[in-house]
Amino acid sequence: MSVEAKQAKQVIIDEIKAKLDGAQSAVVIDYMGTTVEEADAMRKTLREANIDYTVYKNTLIKRAIDGTEFAGLADVLDGPSALAISKEDATAPARELNEIIKKLKKMEFKAGVVEGNFYDKAGIEQIASIPSRDVLIAKFMGSIQSPIGKLVRTFQAVADAKAE
Repeated sequence: MSVEAKQAKQVIIDEIKAKLDGAQSAVVIDYMGTTVEEADAMRKTLREANIDYTVYKNTLIKRAIDGTEFAGLADVLDGPSALAISKEDATAPARELNEIIKKLKKMEFKAGVVEGNFYDKAGIEQIASIPSRDVLIAKFMGSIQSPIGKLVRTFQAVADAKAE
């Protein structure tokens, strides 16, 4: 192998390492069966959700993740593999890809690492069903407000009854 080829591969390995540095999660999918148009639309959707989605050679991903918290992914890196990475929302790659997979009915999860923990295909599918942090906070706030609102209305009814 020429020096230039080794340097080119090292650049890609360094790129993968940089993307994974500080990442909250990385999900590997089998992307086979998607058309160019579907892949472009999927990339756009993922980009809008601040998810980096890239197809790399498995050997280069394996070199980049060796010795990191993402090393467990090496076992699923065979055949066509794409890597979805998020530095902001730990469940976003699984959740967003799950919606795309449902719509296209073509791809499938292989595995992922979320907040340092390895999950197989079934585990990532479960994580994909978890609502986003913002949705969970909104639901929590709604559940807190409901009893408080009821209490306020009860006090108001008592005050109104005494005023009569």
